[in-house]
Amino acid sequence: MSLLPCSAEEFSSAEYWEKFFKKRGEKAFEWYGDYNSLCGVLHKYIKVPDQVLVVGCGNSELSEQLYDVGYKHLTNIDISETVVTHMSQRNAERRPGLIFQQVDATQTPYEDSSFQAVLDKGTLDAMASEEEGMLARSMLTEVGRVLSVGGRYVCVTLAQESVIRLAVEHFVQLGWAVRLHCLQEECGKEEDSFALPVFVLVCTKFRQPMPSPILEMCLGEDGAPTRLSRVPELLSAVRERQAYSVLRKRLRTETDSSSNLSLTLSHVKTGLPRYTLTIQDCPPGAKVPRSNQFAVFIVPQGSETAWLYSSTEGRKQLAASANFRRLVVVAMHRNQEYTDMQAVQSELSPMVMDLAPPGMPANQQVPFLSVGGDLGWREEVSRGVSELSGEYCVENVRGEDGELYRRLIFLSNATLVQSESRLVSSHTASSQKKKNKKKVKQTAAPKPSLSLSVDSGFLCCAHHEVMVAGLAMLGVGTPQSKDAPLSVHLVGLGGGSLPQFLRDFVPNVSVEVVELDPVVFEVAKEWFAFRPDDRLTVTLGDGLERITALQAEGSRLFDVVMFDVDSKDSSVGMSCPPAAFVETSILQKVRSLLTPRGLFMLNLVCRDSALRKSVLERLSAVFPTILSRKIEDEVNEVLLCSPGENKTLDAAHILQSVKQAGESLQTALRSGTSRKPHIDITELLKDLKIE
Repeated sequence: MSLLPCSAEEFSSAEYWEKFFKKRGEKAFEWYGDYNSLCGVLHKYIKVPDQVLVVGCGNSELSEQLYDVGYKHLTNIDISETVVTHMSQRNAERRPGLIFQQVDATQTPYEDSSFQAVLDKGTLDAMASEEEGMLARSMLTEVGRVLSVGGRYVCVTLAQESVIRLAVEHFVQLGWAVRLHCLQEECGKEEDSFALPVFVLVCTKFRQPMPSPILEMCLGEDGAPTRLSRVPELLSAVRERQAYSVLRKRLRTETDSSSNLSLTLSHVKTGLPRYTLTIQDCPPGAKVPRSNQFAVFIVPQGSETAWLYSSTEGRKQLAASANFRRLVVVAMHRNQEYTDMQAVQSELSPMVMDLAPPGMPANQQVPFLSVGGDLGWREEVSRGVSELSGEYCVENVRGEDGELYRRLIFLSNATLVQSESRLVSSHTASSQKKKNKKKVKQTAAPKPSLSLSVDSGFLCCAHHEVMVAGLAMLGVGTPQSKDAPLSVHLVGLGGGSLPQFLRDFVPNVSVEVVELDPVVFEVAKEWFAFRPDDRLTVTLGDGLERITALQAEGSRLFDVVMFDVDSKDSSVGMSCPPAAFVETSILQKVRSLLTPRGLFMLNLVCRDSALRKSVLERLSAVFPTILSRKIEDEVNEVLLCSPGENKTLDAAHILQSVKQAGESLQTALRSGTSRKPHIDITELLKDLKIE
């Protein structure tokens, strides 16, 4: 290890290589694999009679071994005088036809089209480390000059992105064919191999430049080529193989219960993502049976957004429950077909042992776990693109409770359900009062032609239920407020289930919704049965601008202002709402829009404890009374903020009065319509606490 360079720039230095080979002495330096690991792919592209130029030969034994198996026309060049002298002397008697010359690969003395192959093992990687890759470009230009038509540049490389991009773009511009072989399984023993896989780049020179790029990727020396249409797609395929190799190396040598390692496997033919595998190890010291080393858990389709499978905390809980040393959680992707559990197991089995924990015997049986033994069910009903939020899909799924649900998913964050509604079919609508809470095994997927409708009396999102229950703080449903109108201003429409529930079940309510994205509004109407009317209106626009405009007008007040809007930036510690919505200036404007009895409700999703504390401090400065309710098994919490300060009651009395008002609210929700909402106000108010 001491002979490796301290910085990448040293690779391109003649002084470095001179020093390197003097230190190395007699011992051959087989960087990126030896003859045995490379011979399969080399023999495929370099023929025995070919005139071969080996650039940057070093003191590798590769040329000697090629010579010994019949390749008698090898010209080896290197920038180091030391290595050329040494290699010439070493082979003078035994291999008299093996030529070694001190030549700079960027300016060789050879005639045009004088070689049928140029072999490069690591030299491109060394030269491309020089700033802007000028040396590498010069070498590749020289390669193109000395190769004859039909000749091949065969380069063994680690395929660093800057290196492989430079080479591929160079030869694509010349109209050559480009193929990459990933030899991840070919190079040495596991403990001796590079963390990154070794690639062999093969670029073929044509008489006439190809009008469109020929780009191919092969796995292994004999893998069938996958055709790619653009250079970025090839680079992406390389990155995927590199990421897998690094992950594989790490998993085979260590365990880490705190990490959140994941891997996406794509379909070989289509290149589309097919499985995402997340590795969860048990913490050190956990009492795991000796036989429970490793298992694979298949997440049912439609359930991958559930907290248990999509969050780090949930997967830890799942792993602890399964009680295996390592659990691989597998999620299936949209737009992919899966036959049955046995087919999925067969598809995953060949690579499962790559992810096994350290020390696990290669022949040990690996169990596949699942819920109910089936793959779940998912049906995509619509897909489109929003200029504001990107690509989205609307899908029907069967939940683990056996019920059918419709979801809106933005594919930029495919594990987050943007909106969700429960569906009822024509033959089950009459039995909706019987709610089955048990997990049931799927027997058959609903037929696409089956008539499905949205159950507007059921709120899928727990934080929506808490927001509705929070109306008890206003005394909604009590005799004192029996005929009093209730005005609600809601920022964030989604599928429209919350505002529609309020309109349908809360007496005397009027709801104004502000939604930034017009596509979301259309999706809500088309797929989630959202129906605005004179008591439920939608304004398209920016929620903050609308708050500011209403405050400036000063002519309208609301009993409730609700913020239920998410941030598109997943890199921050608070994903809901966007940070601008909880700035002090906005909170003050919200307070000014509330009636004397008014209430501000905020759906908060914050994983950063310091950031949450900051938000609560700003809220407390504007709203003296704040009640919070965390959502079980989720990061969400609902904050109920009142501008009024009741100094005569302590915390216990405030909570007790709210819970008593909840009973009146429950009665009021059920009395205004022939339909009965599926909500338990009393239960929802049990875990309220004062901040």
